[in-house]
Amino acid sequence: MKVRYLCAVIVLTTVAIPTTAQADLAAALAAESRSAEDRARDAGRKPAEVLAWLGIGSGMAVMDLVASGGWYTEVLSIAVGPEGKVYAQNPPMFMQFRDGYYDKAMATRLADGRLANVERVDRDLQDTGIPAGTLDAALTALNFHDVHNMGGDQAAVDFLAAVKTLLKPGGVLGLIDHYGDADKDNNTLHRLNHATAWPIIEAAGFEVTSSDMLRNPDDDRTTNVFEEAIRGKTDRVLYKLVKPAVE
Repeated sequence: MKVRYLCAVIVLTTVAIPTTAQADLAAALAAESRSAEDRARDAGRKPAEVLAWLGIGSGMAVMDLVASGGWYTEVLSIAVGPEGKVYAQNPPMFMQFRDGYYDKAMATRLADGRLANVERVDRDLQDTGIPAGTLDAALTALNFHDVHNMGGDQAAVDFLAAVKTLLKPGGVLGLIDHYGDADKDNNTLHRLNHATAWPIIEAAGFEVTSSDMLRNPDDDRTTNVFEEAIRGKTDRVLYKLVKPAVE
């Protein structure tokens, strides 16, 4: 694999004072139109804070990358509003897992047109059918570790390149994942090996900023993320990757 290192701006930020838009989104997410199960995850995932920090808001065209059953798809749908557009992308092979569990979950979430601004894209990322330079933003939550762990460095490079192509100049990719240490078996733990993934992210040609709002020092990063004791409470990285306005 050839990796060309480009300039990246790397800044660690802390949680900002809530904006009006963030407060409005938090109120909308608290509405009973969302399921109680979905709302219960907000405490750990902080969706209003995350989207405000990423700059995702009303009227935008966004993609939920490897959307699974669509938890973040619905959050994004509410955030961009009726004038916005959300593409819920899932690889076709992924939708066959667990006897079509995620396919059924997404179908249930979108039934009867309840999220009218959402379009399912059950296609591989390199073949979405969406024109290049279309998206204002994209988000992938707790998926990049699988891309990297299962496909290796080149798969991670290809993933970031494909997303970058879909983004408009100045567009944003939000990347959230379970933090993994270099000396652990992150494939088994389902975590992102930060030491090996970070150079790939840094070299992808984005302007990169990180936030600590999803970090959890109580997670020692030795436990599988699906274990009951840590599930929903893992130590997580949050990156904002901005496609340069001029390349």
